[in-house]
Amino acid sequence: MIQQERPLSPFMQYRWQYTNTLSILHRLTGIFMSAGLLLLVYWLASAASGSEDYNAALNLLNRPVVKFAMFLWLFSFYYHLFNGIRHLCWDLGWGFERAVAKKTGWLTLICAIVLTALTWMCLSLHVYASANGGLV
Repeated sequence: MIQQERPLSPFMQYRWQYTNTLSILHRLTGIFMSAGLLLLVYWLASAASGSEDYNAALNLLNRPVVKFAMFLWLFSFYYHLFNGIRHLCWDLGWGFERAVAKKTGWLTLICAIVLTALTWMCLSLHVYASANGGLV
């Protein structure tokens, strides 16, 4: 009896490309931003609930794992924003050429990383200055 090979699903025949990565990252950052909004709502609700609840929220937000999540949330915001602008350009018919698409993909990722780092540094300096009487 001759055993036939079963056909593979079409997605299993594709070579991995940067477009796959950027597309998946866009979806993941959208999900992560949505989940991060829960943290923002918690912080706002605690601020409205009084000083005891607000202090408890600040204690939670100062934990390293939460700060790391907020850093990722900030990256998610910037990446999703720039990739959304990139998609808007595509909707206008610009940027479909392979070379342009590759450059804008890299530009999206680099801009998100740079602005995340700059924003985080500015926020950290502001928090440091506030804790030390306004001196940076």
